[in-house]
Amino acid sequence: MLTRKTIAFASVLVMFLLACQQPATTVKLPLEGTWQLVAATSTEKDSTKSTFNPDVKMIKIINGTHFAFFSHDLNQGKDSSKAQFSAGGGTYELKDSTYTEHLEYFNTRQWEGGTFQFSIRIKADTLVQEGIEKVEKLGIDHIIRETYVRVK
Repeated sequence: MLTRKTIAFASVLVMFLLACQQPATTVKLPLEGTWQLVAATSTEKDSTKSTFNPDVKMIKIINGTHFAFFSHDLNQGKDSSKAQFSAGGGTYELKDSTYTEHLEYFNTRQWEGGTFQFSIRIKADTLVQEGIEKVEKLGIDHIIRETYVRVK
């Protein structure tokens, strides 16, 4: 004869086993995806200037563990404001609204090995990241603010 305790235990065991058989669901971070730069500023001391060039297209691709960015001029180097191709990437960490990039690859090698911490905000399809870029070897020490829109 089954007791109430045995029935309760068996019920809990069955529910546990059924729960274990459910496929794992992956929670996709709202940060993951492809983003295109639409605005950028740099602040040094008390001076802020736009660093966004509408003749240059830049995208940033972020997956669960890595980021990569690519930029090139849209005029294919045919005018005086030509920008060279640039690319970089590495790993990142995200904790709440703190996004930290560990730059492993960059065509300007002095940036490699740098760690850059940003505050991020995502609202709908817009990502804003702001933080300090400091590369002592190059004399770079400024605050950047970049605005991206999600590429669909």
